[in-house]
Amino acid sequence: MSLSSAPKIRSANISAFTIPTESVEADGTFTWNSTTLVLVELEAAAKTGIGFTYAAAAAAPLLRDIALPLVIGADATNIPQLWQKLQSAMRNIGRPGIAAMAIAAVDNALWDLKAKLFDIPLLTLLGAARTGVEIYGSGGFTSYSIAELCDQLSAWRECGIKKMKMKVGRDARADIERVHSARAAIGDACELFVDANGAYQRKQALAQAEQFAQARVSWFEEPVSSDDLDGLRLLRDRAPAGMAISAGEYGFDANYFLTMLRAGAVDVLQADATRCAGISGFLQAAALCEAAQIPLSSHCAPSLHVHVCCAARPVCHLEYFFDHVRVEHRFFDGALEPRDGVLSPDLTRPGLGLSFRRSDAAAFQVA
Repeated sequence: MSLSSAPKIRSANISAFTIPTESVEADGTFTWNSTTLVLVELEAAAKTGIGFTYAAAAAAPLLRDIALPLVIGADATNIPQLWQKLQSAMRNIGRPGIAAMAIAAVDNALWDLKAKLFDIPLLTLLGAARTGVEIYGSGGFTSYSIAELCDQLSAWRECGIKKMKMKVGRDARADIERVHSARAAIGDACELFVDANGAYQRKQALAQAEQFAQARVSWFEEPVSSDDLDGLRLLRDRAPAGMAISAGEYGFDANYFLTMLRAGAVDVLQADATRCAGISGFLQAAALCEAAQIPLSSHCAPSLHVHVCCAARPVCHLEYFFDHVRVEHRFFDGALEPRDGVLSPDLTRPGLGLSFRRSDAAAFQVA
């Protein structure tokens, strides 16, 4: 296919699926028992691009009524123009939040479709900075017993993962025991990350950081609310040496990331291509990080992020989130397994390398 004969998008399909979790999951500020995946499929020239977001099923009517009518009949290769049209169409209903997540599903499908039209992996289309990206195992929910927590972390260690993250913030005193138990379970050779999901207050978070440092915690995610940029900066300035302060998973646009970086609020910025208006938005975050000389880490959705994380120069690692790994392996052919703690794209498959097993997901469809 040449650009002069770029095919038009002929059809689009939207569906949403709510999948129960294996058990109740919780972090420092929220508890849930299901995960919803909203899927977009775009067809052009007998190729189907798929994109998705982990959002509420309410994203489906936004996609049906506002987003997808803009892409039907459009040039399937002209992603920047379509992305800008989607941004404009969502302006009056509020682009951050669920609107940005709806745009993300479309944008991700557009990138997958464009790579498939050229019959190349998405990484080849984007241009590779690396062939694989280091992951960190992510789970360790506050709803787990200490035994369940340690079993999960130990299993990741046994399969070669060298970094792992657990949730804290539900009970500050209990968190200290849980963190020390986690360190004992994984040994000295692995890095231990903690994520409070904004549950602590500033001085409380500082006190916790001192305690966590005794267990050699090297990453403290959202020790305070990600909206408290002064608090994040306080933690970044005063946390023990060797402990990175991170946030950014709730960023929906480039202005959010720019504000966080200008505030000097984080040692590592996080971005999520299922939230920040897709792979296009993730690449914006990467450009900002490169200019600020701050590393970037992807949040959740590992099967979606692996190509763009291998393309974006500032990326330091990818979150291998337990619940999304479970969903992606259950419903997508081509979901990847890490090797020695590294996730690498399958360069024998075009696009994202994923195909959706609709028959396996049908029982969970809600929209």
